[in-house]
Amino acid sequence: MTTFARIAAIAAAAAALALPAAPALAQNLTVVNFGGANGAAQKKAFVEAFEKANAGARITGVEYNGEQAKIKAMVETKKVSWDVVEVESPDVTRGCDEGLFEKLDYAKIGAKADFTPAAIHECGIGIFVWSTVMAYNGDKFKTAPTTWADFWDTKKFAGKRGLRKGARYNLEFALMADGVKPADVYKELATKAGADRAFKKLGELKPSIQWWEAGAQPPQFLVAGDVAMTTAYNGRIDAAQREGKNLKITWTGGIYDLDYWTVVKGSPNKDAALKFIALASSADAQAEYARHISYGPTNTKALAKLDAKVLEKLPTAPANAKDALQFNIKFWADQGEELEKRFASWAAQ
Repeated sequence: MTTFARIAAIAAAAAALALPAAPALAQNLTVVNFGGANGAAQKKAFVEAFEKANAGARITGVEYNGEQAKIKAMVETKKVSWDVVEVESPDVTRGCDEGLFEKLDYAKIGAKADFTPAAIHECGIGIFVWSTVMAYNGDKFKTAPTTWADFWDTKKFAGKRGLRKGARYNLEFALMADGVKPADVYKELATKAGADRAFKKLGELKPSIQWWEAGAQPPQFLVAGDVAMTTAYNGRIDAAQREGKNLKITWTGGIYDLDYWTVVKGSPNKDAALKFIALASSADAQAEYARHISYGPTNTKALAKLDAKVLEKLPTAPANAKDALQFNIKFWADQGEELEKRFASWAAQ
């Protein structure tokens, strides 16, 4: 190296040392989800990837059961301690209407065209597609139940039934058990006669029902032998299968839906929250998430990154979606409050 070159190199090194370090994302972001196998998959695919990509960033994980009241209290008292929150589809619209969530700036997240249309909402972006399905213990039945009529048939398939405590999904399943085709379920349920029919059918099963309120409970009930069949989130059953449990899914008449990322109104870390959502919505991160739990990506570019064994277990696989019903957000936004009140009264009797 010539003297001139040596001096230039030393000067360049000194200049580099004098430059300020790249700005670190120092915020402690709080990300809230439903925990369990879903939370574990999010930690691997989203949280760890975000902290690795943003020096200094630390994410605090919080689990909840979807209580909007807590978010409302934070917003109204202007004491917001949650930044990014996973919510179910009815809550993204309701929370948006009530001013609980920030409007998303998609220019900072990704191209809308990369996502399935149902994933796009002004206050949220779809994280994954999941399905509420019928599940059973493969060690208990020689003949597999294949329809919701089988689920209701406690003579042919003896044992208790696990159902999520609430009107959502159960009224749809009851109508399908009573012979209504998936395509006609919401049309029927929208009428007084249809709602009466659903509650009457649900009443037939009432003596055999064991209610569940958290997603972790259905596989626990099945493994413990507390119930013979149950409704369950498909990812929870997938997680139990990965642990070696012989639990099975019947996809016929499953109800699929999306969960959404939202940013709580008044979050002090809004920019970091949007960066987190952008990373978690990328094709690479969503493909990694689907490898850890069988929920379908909303970023359609993620599908090309998954092998056939992963794809065939997703609710979006053609064979699994063939007889599925899409959860009707508008129906439940319009009539959900009345039906949930009626359900609560019926369940308490």
